[in-house]
Amino acid sequence: MTTPSSPTSAWRPDMSGGDTLPSGPGGRPTAPGHDGHGPPTGPPTVTIGSYPDYPSAQRVVDHLADNRFPVEHAAIVGTNLTLVETVLGRMTTFRAGLVGAGTGAWFGLFIGLLFGIFTVGNWLAVILVGLVIGAVWGAVFGAVAHAMTGGKRDFTSASSLRAGQYAVIVDAHLAEQARQLLGRLRLEADQPHSG
Repeated sequence: MTTPSSPTSAWRPDMSGGDTLPSGPGGRPTAPGHDGHGPPTGPPTVTIGSYPDYPSAQRVVDHLADNRFPVEHAAIVGTNLTLVETVLGRMTTFRAGLVGAGTGAWFGLFIGLLFGIFTVGNWLAVILVGLVIGAVWGAVFGAVAHAMTGGKRDFTSASSLRAGQYAVIVDAHLAEQARQLLGRLRLEADQPHSG
């Protein structure tokens, strides 16, 4: 048996929310990252160095790790991001069919293996049939999909993000320790190597 809740226990617009008011829009305001929305917030950070390429920034973090710095409080941040699309070659309907056949063959092999596990008889034949059917259907779908573009994208490409600069940041309370270790790395790099 249920009892009706008293009017004072329900939330009303003129009441302060307390714990009965949900967080987020229209409810109790929360900082970004505390309710799963937005980037997580953490302690304040300080940039201890900026580098033109990723290997240089990686070398700094590696040096910090080698000297027992708590690197879980460090991060490498890429800035000035650029999207680079590298053109790999010309795409024809025939080539699209070949790519589709390869993709379909892998999928057909996977399905053939699944059915082959439960086959009592010739399981190798089941796998080969799955592979062939997958390749044929993949080739058909690949060729048709490319033909339907009407020649608007007759090339293949690969996209990647590149940063113009890489910053190494650490939590503010560890910045002085990181700078001292970084100064030691620079001293070691400046010393001539005897050999």
